[in-house]
Amino acid sequence: MRTILITGPGGSGRTAVAAATALRAAGEGTPTLVLGADRTDTLGAALGTATGPAPTRVTPTLTAWRPDAAARFREDLTAFQTRAASVLDLLGASRLDAEELTPLPGAEELSLLRALRDAALSERYDLLVVDLPPAPQALGLLALPEELRRYLRRLLPPERQAARALRPVLGRLAGVPMPSDWLYETAARWDVELAAVEAVLADRRTAVRLVAEPGPAGADAVRSARLGLALRGLRTEALVVNRVLPEDTPLHGLVAQQRKAVADWTETFDVTVVPHLGHDPRGAEDLAALAVPGVNTAPAPVEWPVADRIEEDGVLVWHIPLPGAIRDGLDLVRRGDELVITVGGFRRIVALPSALRRCTVAGAALRDGELRLRFAPDPDLWPR
Repeated sequence: MRTILITGPGGSGRTAVAAATALRAAGEGTPTLVLGADRTDTLGAALGTATGPAPTRVTPTLTAWRPDAAARFREDLTAFQTRAASVLDLLGASRLDAEELTPLPGAEELSLLRALRDAALSERYDLLVVDLPPAPQALGLLALPEELRRYLRRLLPPERQAARALRPVLGRLAGVPMPSDWLYETAARWDVELAAVEAVLADRRTAVRLVAEPGPAGADAVRSARLGLALRGLRTEALVVNRVLPEDTPLHGLVAQQRKAVADWTETFDVTVVPHLGHDPRGAEDLAALAVPGVNTAPAPVEWPVADRIEEDGVLVWHIPLPGAIRDGLDLVRRGDELVITVGGFRRIVALPSALRRCTVAGAALRDGELRLRFAPDPDLWPR
């Protein structure tokens, strides 16, 4: 399944572009699901068909779905209380009824990720179009599966479960109860679910489409989003420049500003200019008038290759694309077999490729939007 993730600065019209992208692909005969994240039905307003917690058939080949984060949160917390009943009773805790539960911050994001996973596993669609939140929130959302899996592995290492026979003895020695089997089972289930989401995001057929209005604010937001996406290993497939005014608009200064932004972006992105309709798009006719680009069926994968320069320079070079990064905003820290990369306000902890784990860091350089890390083989670890 091909997945297109659509985001951009807040108020850029990304939902209408997501709806138009899905409608165009469905019109070409591709079974398509468009997934929305907003609490209000902005997706349904654009499509001209109300959407909600149950998938809604918009056309014979297009389905729209807006998961109910509140309902899923209530189900999960109620199930957790049931599984943790013995611990809660020991603490004298008072149970929460489903009717009094309201979603906590982050519930919408988790609900959207689960819906993305469920859609990918259903194998009912050839294309999934995801209307993500505005870019800053979207970048945090896309980082969530990897970060949560890392936390789970550190807090509840799977290998510790193998010592379940020793738990009663360890509990008496430590003077505190050891984690129960259900806790490890829950962690393992979460890890599998998060891994499925990660697999969708890391798939070579997954790409991001940015939506922005032309202008200084849009330029800054696009620059930041592109860098954040690159750090996550996600490819920016295209930039949809939305709400572009016609040349004969009396607002000559604004028109000139938009034209300059479009010209600058064309040097970097595959740009599609979408006209300003004079009103918010509503229904199939308006969405067709946006003339959004079609979906590329053969996207170029994102690569972080390791080049073997042992014979020439005595090092291995890890190439990490970071378009738009500047040296002053870059920080690198190696921690064991991991590398902590901080750039442009974004941070990611990545595992070193296996060959580099037997090396020491010999230097780093940032050139032409690419980070090049040099690793020298460690004589004590490198095979002779």
